Formats: sequence, structure tokens, C-alpha cells
Amino acid sequence: MIDLHCHILPGIDDGAHSLEQAVEMCRMAAAAGCEALVSTPHQRKGDWWNCDRAALAALRRRLQEAVGPAPRILGGGEIRVDPQLLGEVLAMREDDAHGPLPLAGSRYLLLELGNEAGLDEAADLVHELAVAGWRPVLAHPEFIRWLADPAAVAHLVSLGALAQVTAMSLTGDFGRRAQADASRLVETGLVHFVASDAHDLQRRPPGLRRAWDAIAARWGEAAARELLVTNPGAVIADQPLRPADALGGAEEAAPAPATASRFTR
Repeated sequence: MIDLHCHILPGIDDGAHSLEQAVEMCRMAAAAGCEALVSTPHQRKGDWWNCDRAALAALRRRLQEAVGPAPRILGGGEIRVDPQLLGEVLAMREDDAHGPLPLAGSRYLLLELGNEAGLDEAADLVHELAVAGWRPVLAHPEFIRWLADPAAVAHLVSLGALAQVTAMSLTGDFGRRAQADASRLVETGLVHFVASDAHDLQRRPPGLRRAWDAIAARWGEAAARELLVTNPGAVIADQPLRPADALGGAEEAAPAPATASRFTR
């Protein structure tokens, strides 16, 4: 499995607070079946700006050296959305020393929308990013009041967005409401990735095995593989997602309709 969203870089946001804790989080993730982790520190959020790319890369290399070869630790960021973000992304170059980080050096951007935002602003951002060749990924929509509605997510998906829900939402660890909202998004075919959003060893630990079991029990092994292996693998390979039933080809997957899940059994 591949975890696209976890706060494992030590001492730079509300995730791992020390190198030792970060190493243990990586080992816990590997023991639960993760072969790769994309480190996604908060970017552009309050005191956690974290836009010095060289510093983040050095910290990631230090963590990889301490952990060893497995799991692989890749770069990225959880990018807070504000009115200036679009201009920054459109102006980015590959050799920029500062700025928002895509997932694993790909064209996928993990975006954190706030409760103060709205659908119109998000739709404009998603559309413009998609037109520019980016693949915006909505982080944990089940935690954002106005985005937990499948109709809102469906609209953004129709414009080119993808959606990532949190593993512990699906397993019920964040309560019934988060579980119901995340499950409803899966049911309506609007979820493309499940990730841990791990922050520590106990309250929000790493690992995706329990999520795999929960997804497989409700929607089948194929659904678990798509959300935890195949689709995340496309991200780190910087490839477009393919339709769930496709065996080949490279066409971009069309958004699943909000009325019929691709995981219906």
C-alpha cells in the first residue's frame, strides 16, 4: 500500500515532534503494509509555511537514512488554499527553491480547503489548475462542513478534482459522522484515495491495514486495492488514473457519477 498523506517529517508542524518519533511512525506504517509514504507537512498554513523545498528535502533524506530502505519516503505537502495559491502554482517552475510541493514530484497537488471557503471559490481553483495540467486532490472532504456533501464533491470532480478520505474516518475512529460522510462519498464513487493523515503514534497513528480490511469487508478487495494501491501508485508514477475496469490504455478516467458507485457489489 502507498500512503499519500502523512505528517512524518519531525518538528515542523503538528505531526511527528522528533526524529525518533518519526522513525517509529515509519516503521509502524511499514508493519501495517505500507511500502511507500508521501510526507505531507502543512504548507502555507498559519505558522507552518514550510515552503523551503531544500530544507524539506534535507529533512526527508535524514529521516530516510534513519529508517533505512523501507518504507520509501517521498516528498510532498498538504497545501492550504488561500486567494494567492493559484497564482503561486501557475508561476511555479521545477527548479524553484520555494513554493507548494506536489505529491512525489508529480502533477498531483494535495489541497486543504478550509471551512471558511466555499464551493464557487473551490470550483474556480480546481478548474484553473486542471486547465494548467495539474491534478488537484481534495484532502479529507469529510472533515470540511460544506464539502462533505456528495453533490459539492461531485461538482469539483466534474471539473478535474480527485478526493482523498482519511483511513480512520472509514474505520469509525473519528466518530459516526465522519464515518458516515466518508462512506457516503465512497458509495457515490467520489473517492479516489484513502490515506492515513497520520500525525503521531497514538491519537492519529500511521498504517492502512485496518482501512483495507474495512473497505474490503464493505465494498470488496478490488475497491481496497484501487483506493490504497492502484490509484496512489499512479500518483507517484505521475500517471493519470484509469477507469476501474480498464486493463490498459492511458486515457484520463471520467469522474464517476454521483448516483452510482463503481464499488457497488
